[in-house]
Amino acid sequence: MQNIKQFLANLSHHPGVYQMLGEKDEVIYVGKAKDLKKRISSYFSSRVKDPKTMSLVMQIRDINFIVTRNENEAVLLECNLIKKHQPRYNILLRDDKSYPYILMTQHAYPRIDIYRGPRKKNGNYFGPYPHSSAVKETISLLQKIFLLRTCRDTYFEARTRPCLLYQIGRCSGPCVDLISKEDYALSVQLARLFLEGKSDQVIKELQDKMEVAANEFNYEAAAMRRDQVARLRQIQERQYVNVKEGNADVIGMAVEAGIACLQLLSIRGGQVQGSRSYFPRVPAHFNLDEVTSAFLTQHYLHDNSHIESIPKLIIIAKNIPEKELIENVLSEQTGHKVNVLKPVRGEKKQWLSMATLTAKQSLAAHLFNKTNKSERALALQQAFGLNKIPHRIECFDVSHTMGEATVASCVAFDENGPIKSDYRRYNIKDITPSDDIAAMHQVFMRRFGHQQKDNGVLPDIVFIDGGPTQLAAGKKVMVALNIHEVFLVGVSKGPLRKPGFETLHISGKPPMHLPADSRVLHFIQHIRDEAHRFAITGHRQRRDKTRRKSTLEFIPGIGAKRRRELLRYFGGIQGIAHASLDELSKVHGISRSLAERIFAALHDTTV
Repeated sequence: MQNIKQFLANLSHHPGVYQMLGEKDEVIYVGKAKDLKKRISSYFSSRVKDPKTMSLVMQIRDINFIVTRNENEAVLLECNLIKKHQPRYNILLRDDKSYPYILMTQHAYPRIDIYRGPRKKNGNYFGPYPHSSAVKETISLLQKIFLLRTCRDTYFEARTRPCLLYQIGRCSGPCVDLISKEDYALSVQLARLFLEGKSDQVIKELQDKMEVAANEFNYEAAAMRRDQVARLRQIQERQYVNVKEGNADVIGMAVEAGIACLQLLSIRGGQVQGSRSYFPRVPAHFNLDEVTSAFLTQHYLHDNSHIESIPKLIIIAKNIPEKELIENVLSEQTGHKVNVLKPVRGEKKQWLSMATLTAKQSLAAHLFNKTNKSERALALQQAFGLNKIPHRIECFDVSHTMGEATVASCVAFDENGPIKSDYRRYNIKDITPSDDIAAMHQVFMRRFGHQQKDNGVLPDIVFIDGGPTQLAAGKKVMVALNIHEVFLVGVSKGPLRKPGFETLHISGKPPMHLPADSRVLHFIQHIRDEAHRFAITGHRQRRDKTRRKSTLEFIPGIGAKRRRELLRYFGGIQGIAHASLDELSKVHGISRSLAERIFAALHDTTV
């Protein structure tokens, strides 16, 4: 590059792509330009102060360039060259797998399967999905609800008796004519409508068939339709998002400790198909708009097999200078208009907030997993000023529904993570309902009063999900049992129960707050959430055993007609019990106040 001035003087003003080469002629950076002469010259300007650019220029030994007919071609070529050379100064999206689809084959008895690659096989394709786990989950749901086959055609044709999937209720047995071709075709049609996002239409048809079967006293068929409706209602409530024209990709972003996380929320046909985290490799001193631009081009343009499935709306968290150019390229490739939007208010802003929150949580988990195990324990020691590094940690939580079926949990962790063999649940008895203090006292007595039963293993730190009163209950037991070597910490939730605002309580000391991005706090949140999960699962199991009939008929204002409407809408009592207030209010004849009474009596609310 001794003759840089001469080199720059001979450059053209055409659009194109340039490759900067290092000491060993390796490609260290690939860029695109509307004007090659102006863009490349800017790197060698005396006004350059950006540390990333200064570091790059010091490594350049040669520059190659390719002239293109227009900017759109330059974007596509840049994407291909980045994928090919993986330059160390470019932001790299390291996952180059093709995207998975659900394939419904053309056959007298169509099967469903996961599919990647060029869409050459005959059949109906649904997707693309952001991750193979989202496809597998959807296929599993279709099996449970519509009993569609997943076996290969050669296996299907060779069967003389039904397989295990039929025995466990995951297939209707079309291979041995256990279902008629017409009934199977109806199941396929309903599954196709569901995958197209028309779940309301599917539910209505199933409700009609449920009533017909009940009127014909075919209660087995009616029960099967009821279960199908209930499953679909649960899925619909969990997944439904009212998106313009039904399709959108929402890209949230979070950055911490030099690591960027991009969270792709994929919505098709009005349903959230899945969410996937990306952790691109980024050079030092990167800008957020550069990360967003690199993601949009590399994610959407690296694989032509799904280019036509790119949605018309892409919601991003950061404005980018190349927005119009990327929109033009994506629109040209897909054959339809693609809008890249950064919302400032309304529903789209809420979707972006959801994706951004997920990105923050994914990044926290990513950093947690990357943290050295010994560093994690050392950080805990330093945060609480302990005399030694903690090797065993336990956490306690209490769960109940308005005092019913109280269950306490104890989870154990060491430097390697959870010790699931040491997890314990305690059914709390003989206390006043909803008395969390008495419950905590009882579980501490049962855990630490039986050290011989638990091999005499004492934790170094015990976290208690609760405030000063729960902490005092635990402390009282430890003093009574003459156990002084265990360090107790109460973890109470912050305002509106939002993570990141927890207060830590230690006996004899003022309340303690850790920064929301603290790795120690992330570790404590992880342990606390695991104890809560373990407790609430045990509570629900115990409570469900004690409930043998619905209390729906005892709710004031619910007569036979309204009970029928509720059961028809949700498919059963379990669907009603897990419905939200908004879902309950949608049922004909159910007012908001009545929905609140139903919610209070039946909804799955735990503390």
